[in-house]
Amino acid sequence: MEDNIINVQYSQSGKSKKTNNKGMREMQARAYEKRKAQYLLIKAPPASGKSRALMFIALDKLRKQGLKKVIVAVPEKTIGASFKNTNLKDFGFEYNWEINPRYNLTTGGTEKSKVDTFIEFLKSNEDILICTHATLRFAYDKLGNDDEFNNCLLAIDEFHHVSADGTSILGEILKNIIRNTKAHIVAMTGSYFRGDTVAILEPIDEEKFDKVTYTYYEQLDGYEYLKSFGIGFNFYQGKYLSALKEVLDTNKKTIIHIPSVNSRESTKDKYNEVDEIYALIGEYQYRDDKTGVDYIKREEDGKLLKIIDLVDDDMNQRKLKVDYLSKLESVDNLDIIIALGMAKEGFDWAWCEHALTIGYRGSLTEIVQIIGRCTRDSSNKTHSQFTNLIAQPDATQDETAYTVNTFLKAISASLLMEQVLTPDIKFKARLSPDDVSDSKALIFVKGLKEPSTERSKKIIEQDLPDLRASILSDDDVLKAMTVQDSKLINKLLIPKVIKKVYPDLEDEEIEEIREHIVADNFIKDAEFETVQSDIAGTKEFIKAGNKFVEVEKLDINLIDSVNIFQKAYAMMSRKLDVPTFKIIQKIIDEKRMEITEEEALANADKIKDFYNENGKLPDINSNDEYEKRLAHIFVYLKKQKARRENGNI
Repeated sequence: MEDNIINVQYSQSGKSKKTNNKGMREMQARAYEKRKAQYLLIKAPPASGKSRALMFIALDKLRKQGLKKVIVAVPEKTIGASFKNTNLKDFGFEYNWEINPRYNLTTGGTEKSKVDTFIEFLKSNEDILICTHATLRFAYDKLGNDDEFNNCLLAIDEFHHVSADGTSILGEILKNIIRNTKAHIVAMTGSYFRGDTVAILEPIDEEKFDKVTYTYYEQLDGYEYLKSFGIGFNFYQGKYLSALKEVLDTNKKTIIHIPSVNSRESTKDKYNEVDEIYALIGEYQYRDDKTGVDYIKREEDGKLLKIIDLVDDDMNQRKLKVDYLSKLESVDNLDIIIALGMAKEGFDWAWCEHALTIGYRGSLTEIVQIIGRCTRDSSNKTHSQFTNLIAQPDATQDETAYTVNTFLKAISASLLMEQVLTPDIKFKARLSPDDVSDSKALIFVKGLKEPSTERSKKIIEQDLPDLRASILSDDDVLKAMTVQDSKLINKLLIPKVIKKVYPDLEDEEIEEIREHIVADNFIKDAEFETVQSDIAGTKEFIKAGNKFVEVEKLDINLIDSVNIFQKAYAMMSRKLDVPTFKIIQKIIDEKRMEITEEEALANADKIKDFYNENGKLPDINSNDEYEKRLAHIFVYLKKQKARRENGNI
């Protein structure tokens, strides 16, 4: 779609759906290769088969590695169905996944009885138990002894629910089990980001985990039917209902997520919002009492559309509807779902083509989950679409600063999603003219620093997605989004975030990581073009800023000259008029970036370098944002020095 901020094409290779001689799909086989790891983190998108991957690994640990118990913890009872008895032998694996119904604690019973059964399980000869995160928390508290988890595999599904924050009970349990027992851990998540504000694990614990990542790109590129996926943003003024009709195509199977009632975007009457959406579509006819499906006669042609309203809190109706959704057999069984908190995690409607979300979602994990609702492979679609309808900044509103901040965060979120939706490309320093790049796998970059330590190498190989999330959600980086001069972001702000995330790194390691993440950001957002001529043969070019450069002539200085936000910001801004654009610029200009002591000390040498190169100190009134930032740092250092000399520190 022309208005999309991201459009990705896929090859329909069918690779991600094929199985090997053990019945494993590509992602599952990749995870199984790491089955002997004591601590394993699996990051893979919805529908890639994480549940079955765990079955393969868990059975190997039980039957071949000497472990005695497997405990699988899921965030809610409905997800427990993913771990039901499964025949694996018929497809080539040595063992079946079989669980005694008594120890599937996601099917019913009081929390107290579940805790008692959990403790009973640990003393029994049974080897597999399924429970919710909550049951695990309560049982751990009652046990009061970490040693009970020795010789156990603890598998945490939807691992992003864990947090290193001291207030996270599940996070504390995991930390204690890792540090005090010989238990094995398998953590699984569909989120590619460690945490939106708080890390899931403390660095000392995260270092122990082997990681298996299967990207959205690998999953979608290996589908049979899906050819493309797009992410688009649209704006509304006033109430969102006024703009909904423009982005809602009722010919497409759609999930509409309305805003939380606590959000600014909500009208505060969620039931009325559903009624208004129905009225936009057409004329309400009736509700089927057996299924909970609402029938709406479409205004344009009179077609009866089947719609499920999951906003309704009536528990009897909710049960009817969820039951109906779990038994869908045909693309014609349903047209639209309207939801608020449901239809995200662990929810499956394979025929869904369009996820339409109203209001910015602050959680990147939530965005990944919503996108996962429309990216299942299905014969009824060749394109899947995620559309976010957000408020347009307006000078007449009291909440201008909020809407501007939302605008900037939406751009940031789109760039983060782009990194998992596009191919994973590796970078190496160009050391010889004979080094030939391949835009789909490996690109050589002149002047690129290779990792000099095992630590920086591991971060570059495994942690760039999480680090990118930290960079693109950093307040100072967001405020610098509109700056044309890329040096401020690439040379000052990105190193600042790296230092914050990894405070023990040496300056040389920070620079190595910085160059790789800037190169990765650049390539993810780049346009490639192949040119053929009789004289030069076939050459591949890449768009750097406003010009095309031969891929074989890429160097780190050229990459450093590009603002990673440039393209996304330009595309979003195209939908805004001049007054609105000026409002955004004004709000950003008013948000002064704070200088911290850590940043000032880390960049003191850059002030010396600037003086040596330019014969003057950086000017606080300069039009060059990089120079201006250095000047602010210089002023900060001078003030700190004066305070020390005056005995104020």
